[in-house]
Amino acid sequence: MRVILSLILVLTISGCGYTPSSKFARTVMGEKISTSIRISAQDPENTVLIKDAVDEAIIEVFHASLRSRDESDTHLDISISNPIYVPIVYDKDGFVIGYKMSLNLNIIRHHSGVSKSYSHSGTYDFAVSPNAVVTDQERFEAIKFSAAKAIESFVAKVSAEGATAQKKSKSKG
Repeated sequence: MRVILSLILVLTISGCGYTPSSKFARTVMGEKISTSIRISAQDPENTVLIKDAVDEAIIEVFHASLRSRDESDTHLDISISNPIYVPIVYDKDGFVIGYKMSLNLNIIRHHSGVSKSYSHSGTYDFAVSPNAVVTDQERFEAIKFSAAKAIESFVAKVSAEGATAQKKSKSKG
């Protein structure tokens, strides 16, 4: 039964002209991408986490390879805002037991001599023990997941640009 349902799903998707968003993104970004990130003087550890999250997203989402800047089709200059922690949940005694962490990624995409700027934010909610300080591990995880959400937003924007460009080229031809 699963085989039949899978076959029907594949035929339906292929019959409707479905194109994965990564294909649209590749039309904008190219196959070879390089990244650089401005290191935050206040929080250099977070900068490394963001760099790793961006590189991971490029490989997984764009299906592209990381290259040096001189070998790449597109270069991404990335900077992050300082993470902001906002208490969102309190226990019955008034102690904070949940936070929302948010950060903003500023990305400048350089491709074919043209630069375009993007700004995307990501948030992550997490729990802590009552009357406890946010640990480094909790902070790192919150930054990692917030950055991943911001990167997903960037990917969606770039994919939409690729879809629009493809639609325009089809209407001209």
